[in-house]
Amino acid sequence: MRQKIRKAMIIFSFILFPVTIWYFSPYLIIQAASEHIINGSFIVFLSMLVLSVFFGRVWCGYLCPAGGIQECMALCNDRPAKQNKRDRIKLVIWSIWIIAVIVVFIFGKNDVTIDPFYMTDHGISVSDIGNYVIYYGVVFLLVIPAVVHGKRASCHYICWMAPFMMIGSRIGRKLKIPQLHIKADKDMCVYCKRCNKVCPMGLDVNQMVLKEENHRCSECIQCGACVDECPKKALKYAMRWEKRS
Repeated sequence: MRQKIRKAMIIFSFILFPVTIWYFSPYLIIQAASEHIINGSFIVFLSMLVLSVFFGRVWCGYLCPAGGIQECMALCNDRPAKQNKRDRIKLVIWSIWIIAVIVVFIFGKNDVTIDPFYMTDHGISVSDIGNYVIYYGVVFLLVIPAVVHGKRASCHYICWMAPFMMIGSRIGRKLKIPQLHIKADKDMCVYCKRCNKVCPMGLDVNQMVLKEENHRCSECIQCGACVDECPKKALKYAMRWEKRS
């Protein structure tokens, strides 16, 4: 039941993407920074960073419209996207982008103001026909990697939002803050590998269970698919960290 609700939520988020797309825009935050405006995407990205300190990448698993697009594309290509050096591409993209935002803000004009609905029509992002060109371009950008490389390939390789949550999660762990994660009990595992088959991120969950480290994987999106699929309940949600023996 939980996975049905999760998928319904994330697909609904995708349906709302024409309304919300500017709040996830890496370009619009640069344009706003040039005018010293703290816009909607700045607030959203900052919220992702802060919330991930406590909840990890749960946003990616339950609410991300880009994730919803890619889970739909799993109907076309259900094989796992390979975990390799391509995962670092998103970190390079994110680093260059953040540097650009900072530089543009430093040389920007006007007093600092807050406008959550900057460049939107009554809060709606795509409000005219011309904007649909950008919208479908972004959708195409997210779809192609998932179709070519497999499940949630865009999340692995090019997502500009994931690094915020990866950094926030790491901060939470370093500060030993109670944080939502998947706890593994390797003694209960029967090696059926059903967890691997249902993981939308294509992670080798079974191998991580054996090492009892799946809750520390930066690519885990806390969707709970492995928790719900495990026949022996070797996996479960937890908040508090336990010391490794």
